[in-house]
Amino acid sequence: MTGQRPDEQRTDEERRQQGGRSSPPDAWGIVPGYEDAFGTWTDVDPAVREQLVAAMGGDPSADRPPEVDAVLVIRAGETPEVPDLIEVVLEGGEVIAADGILPADVPLGYHDLHLRGRAEPQRLIVSPGQALLPDATISWGWAAQVYALWSETSWGIGDLRDLRTLGSWSASQGAGTILINPLHAVTPVTPRGTSPYYPTSRRFLDPLYLAVDEVRGASDVDGLPELMARARRAGGHERIDRDEVFTAKIEALERIWESSPTAGREPGFLAEDDPGTHAFAVYCTLAEHHGTGWRAWPDALSHPDNVEVAAFAAAHADRVRFHRWLQWLCEQQLRRAGEPLALLGDLPIGADPDGFDAWEWQDVLADGVTVGAPPDALGPHGQNWMLPAFVPWKLRAARYEPFIDMLRRAMRHVGGLRIDHVLGLFRLFWIPPGGAAASGTYVRMPSRELLDILALESHRTDTFVIGEDLGTVEEGVRDELDARDILRYQVWWFEDDDLGRWSAKALASVSTHDLPTVAGVWTGTDEADLRAIGQRPDGAWHAELRERIAAAAAVPIDAPAGAAIVGLHRRVARAPNRIVVAQLDDALAVPHRINVPGTDSSERPENWSQPLPVAVDALADDPTVQAVVTAMREGRERRVTASGDAGG
Repeated sequence: MTGQRPDEQRTDEERRQQGGRSSPPDAWGIVPGYEDAFGTWTDVDPAVREQLVAAMGGDPSADRPPEVDAVLVIRAGETPEVPDLIEVVLEGGEVIAADGILPADVPLGYHDLHLRGRAEPQRLIVSPGQALLPDATISWGWAAQVYALWSETSWGIGDLRDLRTLGSWSASQGAGTILINPLHAVTPVTPRGTSPYYPTSRRFLDPLYLAVDEVRGASDVDGLPELMARARRAGGHERIDRDEVFTAKIEALERIWESSPTAGREPGFLAEDDPGTHAFAVYCTLAEHHGTGWRAWPDALSHPDNVEVAAFAAAHADRVRFHRWLQWLCEQQLRRAGEPLALLGDLPIGADPDGFDAWEWQDVLADGVTVGAPPDALGPHGQNWMLPAFVPWKLRAARYEPFIDMLRRAMRHVGGLRIDHVLGLFRLFWIPPGGAAASGTYVRMPSRELLDILALESHRTDTFVIGEDLGTVEEGVRDELDARDILRYQVWWFEDDDLGRWSAKALASVSTHDLPTVAGVWTGTDEADLRAIGQRPDGAWHAELRERIAAAAAVPIDAPAGAAIVGLHRRVARAPNRIVVAQLDDALAVPHRINVPGTDSSERPENWSQPLPVAVDALADDPTVQAVVTAMREGRERRVTASGDAGG
């Protein structure tokens, strides 16, 4: 039942500052009532609570989930009482005697507590509490969709060599980072999804991004030029056909694997012995035999621990090694791509419920639940992202190992990590099995412990963290991010024009992949595109944006798009934020959105599939790109040398 609360007279600014509120959660973490982005209060149907408890593997009549003491998460220097504590075994093997109280000098890391009368040790996680802040040299950079890059050497889709090329040129221009789309793996069958935010796994990489001819032994294999030509035709000029590109690339990689005397014999690959990568390779091989969607596989293969899965892996050992090798190649090429400057990776909020992560982690996921968002401006009826959710108490019982593994792998080879919908570390909007998006409610996550682990991994991997905090934000979340040195995400489309009010602990940009480009707003193309796919664009909002752009860019309303783009980036570059990024699509005056939220490939095939209009090695010759580079560089220098201008 929904209705207006007595405080419905609050202004939009007050709501933006306070964020969506909710009732205190019950012992399961389920919130019985919440406020959406419009200030509307919803009391959750008790039947929904019962569905969610059942999805957690609990008894709806029970007051609370099972008690979990598998893990203890503390800050460095804390000395909590631990009943029956005998000794602490540090992760390096050193043993520290203790008697009921944890010593204050336990170092950061993952350790074991041995307790009297208990066979299994309790995991101790010691965190610094705060994440690592970015180096001062990482002041500005690009936001780029790697698949959209192209060159004369790429196979119809941007690859990790193209990313390295972009990084080298950007570094020569004074940039310090490139925010890239998620490069996570997709189940290796066709048809393939296009959204980078719906991977089969958030831990492994997509071989689609491999630069095939940089693979050792490729030059000795016949037939690769023909496969390259086939892939380049599939790349097209307006839309990338991922299925065709993938088919050509995987055939080329198979030929290298089968005929090159060096493939699979590289010293680094032979030394690699990672059980997680092996499990992923087994999943990929299973999917090639039984199709995507592990719930439809034979029952004997539906769980990774089944003996039949091990037997299948043994029977297909060469193919499993091939998929392991692909991951090793991806790791090597991504590492090289990050050498010119610090890459800023992107971690999606979830993964395909029919994919690898859901298969391997099914015992800690809520059965049939998906996550999304309550009604807001982007989704008036709520949004269902069709992504699964961790059960809070089961994740603790697993000693947070899935979360830790995901972070650790996501932080490889990058200088920073953007966490999509960081609000999900505080609470997630759960939608019951088969329910409409608006029928769900929030479930509270163990945020203190999750954020402590995030801070620890940030320091262990030397990676700074950015939390994408757009959407309905509850009171106190942004203060908590700030206190933990997790940078926020500020977008000019949504922010006050007074740059002096912007946050130093935040990344700033003009737009995002889900919003209009500057050229799209300025020329009216974005409105026309939305109408063409049956949507009703907010003409007043677009008109207001054009007026705001003209004022911020200091150009007349009939100026060329390039002038508006350069002027606006010159303005935003002067913000007090630690990092400012410009979208390559904006710098190239691309008029179409990268993605239109709420549409699929049948409604808008261009989503996540548009190549840039200029080759990556020709960016230096584009006058608008060069003008944006100058505007960004000079704007950031002005911020440092004349901070008094930051709000002007």
